Amino acid sequence: MDARLGAAAAYVRPGRAAADIGCDHGKLSAWLAGSGRCPRVFACDLRPGPLEKARKTCAPWADKIELRLGSGLSVIAPGEAEEIIIAGMGAETIMEILEAAPWVFDPRYNLVLVPATKHSLLRRWLARWGFDLRAETLCQAAGRWYAVMNARYTGHCFEPDGLYCLCGRMQGQPGAGDYRAQQCGKLKKYRRGLAPGPEAEAVDRLIEEMEEDKWPQL
Repeated sequence: MDARLGAAAAYVRPGRAAADIGCDHGKLSAWLAGSGRCPRVFACDLRPGPLEKARKTCAPWADKIELRLGSGLSVIAPGEAEEIIIAGMGAETIMEILEAAPWVFDPRYNLVLVPATKHSLLRRWLARWGFDLRAETLCQAAGRWYAVMNARYTGHCFEPDGLYCLCGRMQGQPGAGDYRAQQCGKLKKYRRGLAPGPEAEAVDRLIEEMEEDKWPQL
């Protein structure tokens, strides 16, 4: 597995059933079952092609892995798996999947989320919907930065500030400075499309904080 999937696997609690949503090639599902970390794994994907690849990858552990074709968490019944991994898709898609499965709004479920894009949006969504972003791992795969997030529902909702949304829990991790610079660059690009007004002024203040090397107070 690459660094991204390795970081995701590290957040999965041992001895519990896991659902790998958007399993693609099935490498993570195969590792979770083959390593003995999870006694049961549900490898799920929306498309038949990737699921067939996953079937071949997972064949040596077919007694521990069940493949399911379908959209998001609709293929998992509440309680079938307590470890929920959603990786390889954009933040907005991850948010839609979680909103469509209200049973995950429960502390028993451990979420491992790896957004391919728009990390900031997912951090904001988690805060607003009452999920605690317990930890993050910053890693690179195929030349891209990934934020591997571990979250659980607490019911405590709050409105996060801009620094938290952009930087999360990355301070002190290898590569955090480069990641921060990348996030600041995206923010500046967004700022160029704003008309003068309160929003533009708020973004200007956030850019200033980023350039002053400030980090969120966690």
